[in-house]
Amino acid sequence: MADWIFGKHAVLEATAAGRDMEKVWLAEGLKKKSVEDLVRQLEAQKIPYHWVPRSKVDQVAENQSHQGIAAQVSSYQYASLEQILSTAKKKGETPFLLLLDGIVDPHNLGTVLRTADATGVHGVIIPKRRAVGLTATVAKTSAGAIEYVPVAKVTNINRTAEYLKEQGIWLVGTDGEAKQSFDSVDYNMPVALVIGNEGQGISQQLKKKCDFLVHLPMKGKVSSLNASVATGVMLYQVLQSRNIQGT
Repeated sequence: MADWIFGKHAVLEATAAGRDMEKVWLAEGLKKKSVEDLVRQLEAQKIPYHWVPRSKVDQVAENQSHQGIAAQVSSYQYASLEQILSTAKKKGETPFLLLLDGIVDPHNLGTVLRTADATGVHGVIIPKRRAVGLTATVAKTSAGAIEYVPVAKVTNINRTAEYLKEQGIWLVGTDGEAKQSFDSVDYNMPVALVIGNEGQGISQQLKKKCDFLVHLPMKGKVSSLNASVATGVMLYQVLQSRNIQGT
């Protein structure tokens, strides 16, 4: 099974990461100087590329922004929970995970992956059902981060939460009704942030499994933040907390 990714930056990141790539299309009319670094990399890795009418790129992009560049790649490979935990252990770092309970907007997931890469998250966990997977839109929005942040897709997110707790990882969930503020927790511990669905938040069953429930203070008229924005605030709070502790 193959998928498409679009845009110069996303394709460059994919080639740099050694992603299996079947072919690359460059739209006729692009200035060759603007893609000479990409072409050089494709030739070095013996990846076939073709100059095609821009309409062909438009067709596979299906209204997505593509900058005249499209690459057909093998589907993204998911990691296992064990691989994610092993990554933290090999680095000698305190586990820092992200558990997403039903994010359905691919732009939100792509943005979350980009911020997760920036803040040192060891892995992201998503459910198999009722949630977006690693699609071409997610790849584009992640600006290359999809190549570096391991993502595990699990059948039962509640059992996964229990497994993480058995591994000594504390679950910190976001909830608008929580009494505890997000900045009152010491994140200098093995932690998995639990982020809920864009509309309904964390499921009641998963919420009960969280060791901490925290809220983001809201002083404006709007009652909640976009899921990816809220996640970004939480991720940087963990990073700041750990930097203060020197870990």
